[in-house]
Amino acid sequence: MSQTHVNNGFDMSSENPPTDRDPSLNRPGSPKPKRSTKPDLPPPALKVPVNEKKAFEDIEGAPERMMWSNQIEFLMSCIATSVGLGNVWRFPFVAYQNGGGAFLIPYIIVLFLVGKPMYYLECVLGQFSSRNSVKVWSLSPAMKGTGYAQALGCGYILSYYVVIVGLCLYYLSMSFQSTLPWAVCEPGWENCVPSDPNSAPVGTVVNGTSSAELYFLRTVLQQSDGIEGGLGAPIWYLTLCLLATWVIIFIIVAQGVKSSGKAAYFLALFPYVVMIILFITTVILPGAGTGILFFITPQWSKLLELDVWYAAVTQVFFSLSVCTGAIIMFSSYNGFKQNVYRDAMIVTTLDTLTSLLSGFTIFGILGNLANELNSRVEDVVGSGGTGLAFISYPDAIAKTFMPQLFSVLFFLMMAVLGVGSSVALLSTINTVVMDAFPNVPTVFMSALCCTVGFLVGLVYVTPGGQFILELVDYYGGTFLVLFCAIVEIIGVFWIYGLENLCLDIEYMLDIKTSPYWRMCWGLITPAMMIIVFLYALISYEALLFGGYYLYPMAGYVAGYLLLIVGILLVPISICLTLYKYRTGNFIETLKLSFRSKESWGPRSAAERRTWLSFKEDAKVLREKLNPSRITHVWYSLIGSYRRRI
Repeated sequence: MSQTHVNNGFDMSSENPPTDRDPSLNRPGSPKPKRSTKPDLPPPALKVPVNEKKAFEDIEGAPERMMWSNQIEFLMSCIATSVGLGNVWRFPFVAYQNGGGAFLIPYIIVLFLVGKPMYYLECVLGQFSSRNSVKVWSLSPAMKGTGYAQALGCGYILSYYVVIVGLCLYYLSMSFQSTLPWAVCEPGWENCVPSDPNSAPVGTVVNGTSSAELYFLRTVLQQSDGIEGGLGAPIWYLTLCLLATWVIIFIIVAQGVKSSGKAAYFLALFPYVVMIILFITTVILPGAGTGILFFITPQWSKLLELDVWYAAVTQVFFSLSVCTGAIIMFSSYNGFKQNVYRDAMIVTTLDTLTSLLSGFTIFGILGNLANELNSRVEDVVGSGGTGLAFISYPDAIAKTFMPQLFSVLFFLMMAVLGVGSSVALLSTINTVVMDAFPNVPTVFMSALCCTVGFLVGLVYVTPGGQFILELVDYYGGTFLVLFCAIVEIIGVFWIYGLENLCLDIEYMLDIKTSPYWRMCWGLITPAMMIIVFLYALISYEALLFGGYYLYPMAGYVAGYLLLIVGILLVPISICLTLYKYRTGNFIETLKLSFRSKESWGPRSAAERRTWLSFKEDAKVLREKLNPSRITHVWYSLIGSYRRRI
């Protein structure tokens, strides 16, 4: 296909290798382009502003980028990132809510059609370019706002995620007492039912509430009735737990991947040791089998509900940590030829198995709780999120035969899982800032980011903090991340080009991309995500905290602002880029703005020269076929170009 034909800026199959020339350079009377005097730089591909040429030169002369000490560190870091709190407290409850065993069917389908393709894509982008989630958009400069939106979403999630880890540390410290404090009722609690079956209720109980719930809401959170009167002052012991969590995270990230890579072994493997111990000790409890059967028993009617598919998509995104920039960031520290395909398949498969293992463990505990109370499993499940982690689980643990041991193991596992994911989220922001200010020592930048994170987190440890947490999670987490995922896949495959990326993968990994990946990336994945996003917008209902509290109008406005600010970063970036590359001709400006920069490609000068030659050879072979636009799209989707070689 001709260059004019394919580089329209919005074609999914856009073939725009960096060596293609701007048509304006061939006009009669146009000055001849000057060639670089640097012997290891290829001749300039098109007429671009001086600052873009400098970006390419900076990559050649930039200080060497940090790398993992070995391939295992990358794998362990990805496992520690993707296997987090979402696997333990979110997956079992979401599965139960959406059909039990029947939920596993849409979950597995979404995993293969959305989760694995997105995870593999982000691994490829980071490793191929050795760039963070913002600078990776040199593949299409106008879409750079996507990277900033992801970094903002990452910041939203990190701001409250560390607070949850702090709560885990608080419960862990309380677990060493001879009597678990949430297992018994305090004298001032009315209608309290002690979680410890050996303790007696205080006074007459009518419509009782478990001591675990009252302990969490009244003692730990000191939760207010709403935020109309303000949030209140930070609670001192939660502030100390928050500070301790940030100190732990700082120690791990202080030296970048040099330190976090070493910690990844413990952060990735230790939770499995605890999880397996909990699983073995759980399945032998009376009633555990009933709880597990309840978890996996399918409710087939749920498969026809769009809510179930929406839940499957959001769970996959939340669990794998895709589209937050973390996976791109970690893979950017890989060696250029590392088998990232194998790593992506290992992590995504292990993440799913971990979710199932935690589901069996959690519902085994709840089954035992139902057996102790002579009630049904569905009556003791309670609510999801923080309620499930800090009310239902502690309530169930208090009824086990060794409550202190179960409690220590459970909250230690939760804390380690949370720290692993928090390290990845902070490292993502850290890398974006450090790449923007490369002369600032890593330890200073890490200290600054941790300090800012701690100060922001103080909002969540106030009596009204949980109300804010729910708002930020709903608007700044779920919606924004899903939006970023859609824009990311459009920018990579519909603008940079599906065939272009598959050629990059073939050059880097020596693997020809199969039709499965091509069809997912080009059609199936974006279609599913767009449908789910539109469904979420159409079926939107006002967020209710705990299912009962209606936020004041200012709360909903603040939530929407969190979302809108992130979304606006994309169109603002497009407009600024169009202005930066303005030529007087709108079509030419459009091409320059969305076409990959000269600096896009492998970081190594030697690899870059070989890659440019490889891409040019592939282009020549395509042009010999001279396909129509529709044929070209079809060939890109099924990989016909590369099969002809």
